[in-house]
Amino acid sequence: MSEQRCAVVAVLGAPNAGKSTLVNTLVGAKVAAVTQKVQTTRALVRGIAMRDQTQLILIDTPGVFAPKKRLERAMVAAAWSALEGADAIIHVVDAAAQVGTDKAAADARSVEDAAAISAKLKDMNLASILVLNKVDVVPRPALLQLTTKLVEEGLYTDVFMISAKKGDGVDDIARTLTERAPEGPWLFPEDQTMDAPARVLAAEITREKAFLRLHEELPYELTVETDTWEERKDGSAKIDQTIYVSRESQRKIAIGAGGQTIKTIGELARKEMEAAFDRRIHLFLHVKLRENWSEERALYQRLGLDYEA
Repeated sequence: MSEQRCAVVAVLGAPNAGKSTLVNTLVGAKVAAVTQKVQTTRALVRGIAMRDQTQLILIDTPGVFAPKKRLERAMVAAAWSALEGADAIIHVVDAAAQVGTDKAAADARSVEDAAAISAKLKDMNLASILVLNKVDVVPRPALLQLTTKLVEEGLYTDVFMISAKKGDGVDDIARTLTERAPEGPWLFPEDQTMDAPARVLAAEITREKAFLRLHEELPYELTVETDTWEERKDGSAKIDQTIYVSRESQRKIAIGAGGQTIKTIGELARKEMEAAFDRRIHLFLHVKLRENWSEERALYQRLGLDYEA
């Protein structure tokens, strides 16, 4: 029997680069919320992938950008903290945003954020693996030019070109991480896919569905908490959750005309929870007003974020 191996891998990148999608694809299960909006990931999420006798602990981090608000500063600080003690670092870069495509120009903010991450990694003398994501929508000449430019910085040990959403190229990353993982005992049971409690995952699922449903009206102005989790004799679970918003006008938007919006969010969240927990779920959602929730110290403690960052 071969020796057990275990590697902690920090996955870093600008907002919306595809970090959460990559982690979910490597794990083979939903462990991180994914939306088309930046800053979806607010805290460190650890996904656990097994490759033969190797356990890969993948730390999905909040997007790194120039923060302004307290919550943003705490999120970025958490992302950089994930590098401490990591056996490998992956820098995910949105190739489509870097060079632009036939449909869109290059995203200036994404370019700046990615460059700032590269510069800080270099200042910290931390070698990393470069993962160019969304390459399926980038013209080949532009992709090669971008790759050459980034590789010349001398920071990256490897370069992978992938489409995390489609899964293209992701197995090559897993193979490389597995081959380089140090010998050591696994840190989690073989069948575990994430280290967060079920009630935390349930809240993240609902927050993702709310983001997707309200991405035009309330892109970041909400948070979700699991209030109660009741086990039932028939094997199902009754979950009560509250969606908190900052203003009364936001509460009305989240509920929707005749309660239709909150009903849709609940149906989508319940279906995904049933798939994630492999059981029947009775989900009850409430929307409440809580002004300045993003300034409450208790929220940061629950998310594992530094309030003073």
